[in-house]
Amino acid sequence: MARSADATRTKILASAYSLMRRRGFARTKMNDIAAGAALTKRTLYQHFDSKDALLAAMLEMQHELAMAAFVGMIDRSKRDSEQLVETLFADLAAWSAAKHWEGSGFTRLAVELADLPGHPARRMARQHKAALERHLSERLEDNEVPEAVTDAREILLLLEGNIVLILIHGDRYYAGAAARAALWLLQPRNHTGGDG
Repeated sequence: MARSADATRTKILASAYSLMRRRGFARTKMNDIAAGAALTKRTLYQHFDSKDALLAAMLEMQHELAMAAFVGMIDRSKRDSEQLVETLFADLAAWSAAKHWEGSGFTRLAVELADLPGHPARRMARQHKAALERHLSERLEDNEVPEAVTDAREILLLLEGNIVLILIHGDRYYAGAAARAALWLLQPRNHTGGDG
């Protein structure tokens, strides 16, 4: 029985993710999610008592999947920070080439819900992006990058900006431009003291 409930829950989450990615949170109705999962609305509500509860569960599941993909992408680059950066942006370019690519679901939801700062989806998006930044920072520290925390934050900023610009312009050239900027960030910096 538990296995059947888990399978139903997984179908609901998959349907919700697919619809919310395409239409957004506000335009996706519980009826549509139930239909997408080939279930009745009553069955859906037996698993999730509200759309917000469903969204929170969906984002938790997506966080785990996205983190696993991000960690795998970073860990492929062995111990070379330049290769790590090139891999990140090359994978972003490849990801953005997918048909009907929609960018980061976490970013899209955070923007859609910008007027609701306390919404659970905003909190989950913040936690997700912080986890990405933390893992990148740890990886750069492992590679003995002197300013790993700062560099990770700036590289993530370039990644996010890149996703938005590729969505707006439909031009994957931005991935190469951002990769060059990120590689420049990894160059040793001039740390002279004094007032100038």
